[in-house]
Amino acid sequence: MKRIINHPFHLFFPCILLILGFLSLARSADFASVPAHGGVLTDAEALYIKQRQLLYYRDEFGDRGENVTVDPDLVFRNARLRNAYIALQAWKEAILSDPYNLTENWVGSDVCNYTGVFCAPALDDPKIETVAGIDLNHGDIAGYLPEELGLLVDLALFHINSNRFCGTVPRKFKNLVLLFELDLSNNRFAGKFPAVVLQLPSLKFLDLRFNEFEGKVPRELFDKPLDAIFINHNRFVFELPDNFGNSPVSVIVLAHNKFHGCLPASIGNMSDTLNELIMMDNELRSCVPEEIGLLKNLTVLDVSYNELMGPLPESIGGMLNLEQLNVAHNMLTGSIPESVCSLPDLQNFTFSYNFFTGEPPVCLSLEDFDDRRNCLANRPLQRSAAQCKTFASRPVHCSAFRCKPFVPTLPPPPPPSPPPPPPPILSPPPPPSTHRLLHNIRLHRHRPLHVLNHLHPLLHLVWNHPHPLPRLPVKNILLHPHHRLQHRLFTTNHHHPLHLIRQNITITHRHQHQYMKGHYHQSMGCHTHLLRHHLSIDSLENFRLTICPNSETAYTYTIFTSHSFFYFFFYVVILYHFSFLYHQFKE
Repeated sequence: MKRIINHPFHLFFPCILLILGFLSLARSADFASVPAHGGVLTDAEALYIKQRQLLYYRDEFGDRGENVTVDPDLVFRNARLRNAYIALQAWKEAILSDPYNLTENWVGSDVCNYTGVFCAPALDDPKIETVAGIDLNHGDIAGYLPEELGLLVDLALFHINSNRFCGTVPRKFKNLVLLFELDLSNNRFAGKFPAVVLQLPSLKFLDLRFNEFEGKVPRELFDKPLDAIFINHNRFVFELPDNFGNSPVSVIVLAHNKFHGCLPASIGNMSDTLNELIMMDNELRSCVPEEIGLLKNLTVLDVSYNELMGPLPESIGGMLNLEQLNVAHNMLTGSIPESVCSLPDLQNFTFSYNFFTGEPPVCLSLEDFDDRRNCLANRPLQRSAAQCKTFASRPVHCSAFRCKPFVPTLPPPPPPSPPPPPPPILSPPPPPSTHRLLHNIRLHRHRPLHVLNHLHPLLHLVWNHPHPLPRLPVKNILLHPHHRLQHRLFTTNHHHPLHLIRQNITITHRHQHQYMKGHYHQSMGCHTHLLRHHLSIDSLENFRLTICPNSETAYTYTIFTSHSFFYFFFYVVILYHFSFLYHQFKE
């Protein structure tokens, strides 16, 4: 694939267009009109041109990545690597300067061997390999980001810090649903805050520092589950929202912008996660909220070069992990709390260029501290008495800033209780008439032998059947719950012992003959040893019915709960005999 070679003359006409555009905007309110003396541009005017060039770079030079075609002779291991090839070739076309030739080997279908490109098994299909990371840090590459980068749907890391990329962040970045770290720092990106980052569900690390972004920061940024936010050294101008404390970050750096308004009291809600808070060189104008002392895990706090007023809260003395504290270049007053200088891990405490009037001796023992330009008695390099008196004559009322009060974050609702288990599926009850009959023939504790003797005609009928005994439905033979069967119940008048034997139990005979379940059994008279066992209605499932004649062969049959048409005859016979018994008992 041929690569376009840029000649300096290619830049001539776009630059002319930019200058003409600038002249057409010279009368706007953004900056003053061009002076009459020779048309020399002011610094503000030159900066405006620079920002517009960075912002509309792609519009001037064209989105040349759209012309990428794939050689049909190239072979890719999977479709995702083919898409990665298209994305990377489009990006290569959008690079105007590569002094270290980092993209020189971006040729061919093996994108995993491209410099700065890292592959790994796909999360949804470990059998295929895909592009998972890009790292072109410190490459000094000039160009822009094409929309085709949205094809890298498996990308987790995108690091391009310390280059000369400009323009805006592509809207198609919203397709990078697995993107975990986004580092665009130290480039020349311009325009509004890249709202596309709010659409990245997996994002945890956001680094936009040292760019030309401007305008407001969306309040939704502080509701995202990020771990680190670096947006320092840009041109953001906005008031910190009251949901600032919703952010679960461990590090947040907002330095060198134009944030104004209150230092939010909601910062106290970040106590569980926040380790570093750096907000230096902004325009914050309020008192330091007491809730800042709730940040028990904070190690670095830098709010220098703002317009903070009032006293330093005593609650800061409870930040036991604090190592560096910088409140310099504000308008703080009162005495330094002794508890602050007594923090066990505090190494650096800078509070110069304020209006403090008291300093406990313990502060002088710190390894590194700076108390210059305050109103401290008997300390060198302090403000003049006139300055201190003038400032003290204008007392500060923190309520005048109208900062929103602290609202503690409600604990998360408890997880919903698991749904109750489904009710057990019960087999339908037998017909009423059958139930009454069976109820009357259950084995009772007080007359078991008498009832069993009435079952003998049925057993005799089954015994004399010429064919092998069928499987009997267990619901036609019910025992009283927990009834203990005695040996005398097993002997009938015709000496045909009846045994109800639990499945998977091996019975040993007196004559050392082994009972083999499911098979024929040779036994001299089938004299089975007495088996004592508690039986209930439920435990009758999968029992075996063994009927032994006075012969050498014992027949074993299993009692099942299922019914079939073949059982119908035996079922009728049983009901006939049970009804006969019922009438006898009734009489």
